[in-house]
Amino acid sequence: MAKETVMHYGTGRRKTSTARVFLRPGAGRIVVNTRTFEHYFPRETHRIDMMRPMLATATNEAYDATVTVKGGGPTGQCGAVRLGIARALLVANPGFREALKKAGLLTRDAREVERKKYGRAGARRSFQFSKR
Repeated sequence: MAKETVMHYGTGRRKTSTARVFLRPGAGRIVVNTRTFEHYFPRETHRIDMMRPMLATATNEAYDATVTVKGGGPTGQCGAVRLGIARALLVANPGFREALKKAGLLTRDAREVERKKYGRAGARRSFQFSKR
């Protein structure tokens, strides 16, 4: 009989990025798009930010995470992964809700880029005015 592994899932979004996070009991290894998270996120600030939910709940050595992230840039992807990890931890143990909520890790940052309008140089900026 095969050994069943318990897996917890969480989705995170930020700007135009979407992350699917799968947590399973393990030693704390994180794989992002088939690469280690140290290679996928070379910036130290992104790695620290991404690990905040696990540090807030003291589970950084208790779960392995497999992450699939698409869209956007590194900062948006990092934010999406962070929210996905927080939501997956909440599924794994609802008792983590207080610690995650207090750290502000369950709030989805809803800010998106405003679209460009016609007759404008950008979303709001007008073209340079010329008197003559």
